[in-house]
Amino acid sequence: MEDDDLKILRERLTARRAELMTQGDIGVDPNRPSAVEHADEDEQPLNEMNQVIASKRNRMRVEELRKIEAALARMAADPEEFGLCLDCDEPIPLRRLELMPWATLCVPCQSKRSGPRRDGRRRHLRDFDD
Repeated sequence: MEDDDLKILRERLTARRAELMTQGDIGVDPNRPSAVEHADEDEQPLNEMNQVIASKRNRMRVEELRKIEAALARMAADPEEFGLCLDCDEPIPLRRLELMPWATLCVPCQSKRSGPRRDGRRRHLRDFDD
């Protein structure tokens, strides 16, 4: 991989890491205002749904941070190997790395790991996060 491309990817990774770090965890109001008060039965289902959504977003944020840290570590440890597929050792296309700089597999190898599409739906970029 070219040094200029590596520099751009490193900048993208560090910028995204900084963005995720400044966002912080999403907070959610508790179901009950205090331990002695009862929850409003009309608001409780909405509040529980908001808690689930916030929890999932927080997990996704932490997972993305983990992938960014791993990519930066790979980049620092062996810059010449960064951008090579871990399965087939072929270069991962630059366009894929521009979209997902933490990608460790090329699309064909990722597709093999993901298995066949069972439900007939279109694949999305998030289907290839591993």
